[in-house]
Amino acid sequence: MRIVNIHEAKTHFSKLVNAVLQGEEIVIAKSGHPLIKLMPYTAEPVQRKGGQLKGMFLLAENFDAPLPQKILRQFYEDKE
Repeated sequence: MRIVNIHEAKTHFSKLVNAVLQGEEIVIAKSGHPLIKLMPYTAEPVQRKGGQLKGMFLLAENFDAPLPQKILRQFYEDKE
């Protein structure tokens, strides 16, 4: 683990970021006391909760019924 003071961190920030991305552990200290550990950002997976839109819109009773043949033919016609 590499410890750097605040002045060095400000002066060489880009180099420190690159070092962290290469796997090095960097700690920023003030007056010899560790304050911050630099580490790569890792996104946390978004937790989704079901049913959040419940009651906000209505579906017709026959929503999942087969489409009429007239409409189905339009999907499968050859377009020239």
